[in-house]
Amino acid sequence: MSIAVKRVYEPAAKSDGYRVLVDRLWPRGLKKEDAALDAWSKELAPSPSLRKWFGHDPARWESFRHRYATELDHAAEYWKPLATQASRKRITLLYGARDEDHNNAVALKCYLDAWLKAHGPH
Repeated sequence: MSIAVKRVYEPAAKSDGYRVLVDRLWPRGLKKEDAALDAWSKELAPSPSLRKWFGHDPARWESFRHRYATELDHAAEYWKPLATQASRKRITLLYGARDEDHNNAVALKCYLDAWLKAHGPH
């Protein structure tokens, strides 16, 4: 029962559990068969306008997290099934960005962890 975050370019591992790509765009230079995905949830990615505004600028990180959380508040039909899975088994949120600390998968993990802590497993 946990949520991990991993760059999609890293090799898949059995310990990853359920692997889901949470980027709207397919990662550059990666063949679909090499990604070892269980799902590609484009709907969980930030809106194109938010993604472009953020531009992976660490100075905008906190504001990005809040804006992204607001978007996620209106997309529960896409993330609640993932939260339910995370309460039962390990899931790994995959992303393509170079910045391992400031990306949408990290923000989504924080959002899901907070929701699971407040609402418990389902």
